[in-house]
Amino acid sequence: MRAAGTRLEHGLGSRAQPRQAGGRAAGARDWASPPAGREKCQIRRGKGSLLGICGQPPRPCAPCDVMSNSWRWPAAPALLLAGPAVPRPLLPWPPAPLSMKVFRRKALVLCLGYVLLLLLTMLNLLDYKWHKEPQQCNEPPPARRAPSSPQQPHFQPRSDIRSLYRPPAPPPRQRQLVYVFTTWRSGSSFFGELFNQNPEVFFLYEPVWHVWQKLYPGDAVSLQGAARDMLSSLYRCDLGVFQLYNTAGAGKNLTTLGIFGAATNKVICSSPLCPAYRKEVVGMVDDKVCKKCPPQRLSLLQDECLKYHTLVIKGVRVFDLAVLAPLLQDPALQLKVIHLVRDPRAVASSRIKSRHGLIRESLQVVRSRDPRIHRMPLLDASHKLNSKKEGGGGSDYHALGAMEVICSSMAKTLQTALRPPDWLKNNYLVVRYEDLVVDPIKTVRQVYGFVNLVVSPEMEKFALNMTSGPGYSSKPFVVSARNATQAVSAWRTALSFQQIKQIEEYCHQPMAVLGYERVNSPEEVKDLSKTLLRKPRL
Repeated sequence: MRAAGTRLEHGLGSRAQPRQAGGRAAGARDWASPPAGREKCQIRRGKGSLLGICGQPPRPCAPCDVMSNSWRWPAAPALLLAGPAVPRPLLPWPPAPLSMKVFRRKALVLCLGYVLLLLLTMLNLLDYKWHKEPQQCNEPPPARRAPSSPQQPHFQPRSDIRSLYRPPAPPPRQRQLVYVFTTWRSGSSFFGELFNQNPEVFFLYEPVWHVWQKLYPGDAVSLQGAARDMLSSLYRCDLGVFQLYNTAGAGKNLTTLGIFGAATNKVICSSPLCPAYRKEVVGMVDDKVCKKCPPQRLSLLQDECLKYHTLVIKGVRVFDLAVLAPLLQDPALQLKVIHLVRDPRAVASSRIKSRHGLIRESLQVVRSRDPRIHRMPLLDASHKLNSKKEGGGGSDYHALGAMEVICSSMAKTLQTALRPPDWLKNNYLVVRYEDLVVDPIKTVRQVYGFVNLVVSPEMEKFALNMTSGPGYSSKPFVVSARNATQAVSAWRTALSFQQIKQIEEYCHQPMAVLGYERVNSPEEVKDLSKTLLRKPRL
């Protein structure tokens, strides 16, 4: 409360008329009517009373009634009691009333928005109806057709119905994956050329060689899992798996020329990776020319792999077909296996001939022999040391010893093929090397039909020329044209009778299934007019 004599500004209106009888007590006034103006009043503090100079009791301003737009004053205060004045807070001036124009403006904007939305919806419906059927405004009306005969009523399908029943697009061509399952010295290099020369085939020559070299001196059986994992990656064209088994040294990236067999690979030696040859031209490549090709990144070879619909891998380091069972059961791969076999006596003869080139592989295979199995002595001591003319020597011991493991694994595979499980049915084909060199055209057609390839005249001519050479090649690791008769019967003059009987003891089970007859005397071996082939059981 301010001191006595302090001036306050307060809005007061004109006095209203006092009520009639029955009204309020004396001194009470009704201030319901709005003030006519604003008057300034002075409030003085008197002795024991508080009086207004204007003759009216002081009171605060009342807020205005927004809805009625009129002033409403509070009721007149009661009679002032004697005593000190009680301070009263000053109320602020009432805010300005909210104009109705704001509500009208917002309502108008909202209505315009709804009208615009409705208009756009109608235009969209009209546009859809307009484009649903093509409009032909400038074209002349179609000529009237003659009425069709009752026997052949004419039906004119609607265009929209015809579009719904269009023939579906043909599915993408499924890739054909093939594994040539064989062993060393079985004619696999020549057989692999039937795919390497095909312009529609991406061929890899013994890629598991990298696994054996990197994990040496591991035995053959312990490396089977790593070999299967590598094949699984290669069949998906993931050629980066070669880098895992890179033997070039740490920090050096493997290139296309570092892959085993790159010097004779038709894809690596042909355009676009190398300008030396063209893949569509059937013919052997010169390894000396291919070695001069520029080394390319494996990613470029991987891109080439993805372009081919047929991928063929030839390998000699997977011994048991059961190792490939997870790949054959994978529906994403749809793998097929071609089992290339050869007379075990011819295989052993070729291994002895190339014993120095296969000594490392022979040691890895011999380490896989089961020590619990009883074996006959391979050769007597005098033969191993002195009779090198007949193929003796220390290297022959490992070459012939490897045949025990090879034939044992072959026997397991053939037993599985005789009673094939579901994952092997229609996915397995046995091809005898002897049938290939004697009748190449028939065998090539059979093999190509199994893997859904077409035999071109160029491929038939190539296979015929490779089996009509002048003689038997003296180079064990070179693919060349050779005489078919000499290729089939060369072992009969190269092995001793003792060696033949030793091999027959190891391999009599697969020989019986594949149709290779055993010999009973040295004279029977030397009689080349007598064939030792019969129809196989597969």
